[in-house]
Amino acid sequence: MDRNQQLFDRARRVIPGGVNSPVRAFRAVGGTPRFVQRAEGAYFWDAEGRRHIDYIGSWGPMILGHGHPAVLEAVQRAARDGFSFGAPTEREIELAEAICAAMPNLEMVRLVSSGTEAAMSALRLARGATGRNKLVKFEGCYHGHADALLVKAGSGLATFGHPTSAGVPADVVKDTIVLEYNNAAQLEEAFTQHGHDIAALVIEPIAGNMNFVRAGTAFMKLARDLCTRHGAMLVFDEVMTGFRVGFDGAQAHYAKLIPGFRPDLTVLGKVIGGGMPLAAFGGPRATMEQLAPLGPVYQAGTLSGNPVATACGLATLKEIAKPGFYESLAARTRSLMDGLAGAANAAGVPFTADSEGGMFGFFLLPQLPRNYGEVMKTDGAKFNALFHGLLDRGVYIAPALYEAGFVSAAHSEQDIAETVAAAAEIFKTLA
Repeated sequence: MDRNQQLFDRARRVIPGGVNSPVRAFRAVGGTPRFVQRAEGAYFWDAEGRRHIDYIGSWGPMILGHGHPAVLEAVQRAARDGFSFGAPTEREIELAEAICAAMPNLEMVRLVSSGTEAAMSALRLARGATGRNKLVKFEGCYHGHADALLVKAGSGLATFGHPTSAGVPADVVKDTIVLEYNNAAQLEEAFTQHGHDIAALVIEPIAGNMNFVRAGTAFMKLARDLCTRHGAMLVFDEVMTGFRVGFDGAQAHYAKLIPGFRPDLTVLGKVIGGGMPLAAFGGPRATMEQLAPLGPVYQAGTLSGNPVATACGLATLKEIAKPGFYESLAARTRSLMDGLAGAANAAGVPFTADSEGGMFGFFLLPQLPRNYGEVMKTDGAKFNALFHGLLDRGVYIAPALYEAGFVSAAHSEQDIAETVAAAAEIFKTLA
């Protein structure tokens, strides 16, 4: 029996579904998950010793590829000094300074251990700072598994959400309003009805949890204007996009398009930890100083600012800050998307793609979708065939059609050519 299958069978006896995060189980695409034995550069090797070109990169953090020498050295050095102290370290300051220097909208940050924790804490801070309870989020955007955010849209405009997970009481999500992404009419209606009660609007500026869908410029400007007008906070969830689509995040992209644009709070993760459990949230000094121990909004964590994780994140940020890094990364990512589009078009398969920096998404659709409903019109059977065809040829993409992909600095022109050639073979069978 395949060693991956043996491990999966063994895992299911002691771990729910055999995995510690649901998408890893391959439920959306079928088949057996690949259990990773080791990784290096742009590749990982599974339990059978098969090499795969990795376009997940731990869902985004591995922007330099796996095992970058400078990062590895920094982590080893930090580990020798101690794994965890439960007390402050100088490296926490250095990482916070590096983040704030890269993103001018952040005057202060609080380090935490996961994107879920960062998003949950940022929204608690927004509620505490405004004295309001209601939140606005968008269908298809994922902000972690905090109870108030595990919701789906109700029926009709600006309706309150309904729990999407057992164990989430209806009362917990009664103050969460779920709208359609890029739907300006719904957004205006929500603020017309509830603007005086809305504490925050939280959004992925480029949604990476319904594959890759950008917020339109006009839509983002409207969101900013409505929050300003009604005294609500605009919270940018840049767990995926922060330091991934550019050194200064997706918010810098919108600032170029919308004069004076800035979010009120920013949530970061993934790249800032370099693959270690680390995330952050931040914003203006006056807002952030409402956190304990200075203010009344409580947040704490034993492993927050972990010394090994901060070493990993700081070493990563130093490497990606080097001149030309993002230009090269973006060109490599566009090359992959252009190659896949060319192969699909040659085979007569509907295909469209988009990318920014080292983050990408593609759809088996004739045009780019603008919201979750349109994303789900993708032909699931054809996507599954593409996924397994690539997997069999040593190319690993997200095992679900609603997840973004990631290119690293370690991916070579040969890796991209090999990926495109593999996809071309499969597209011919899908036409």
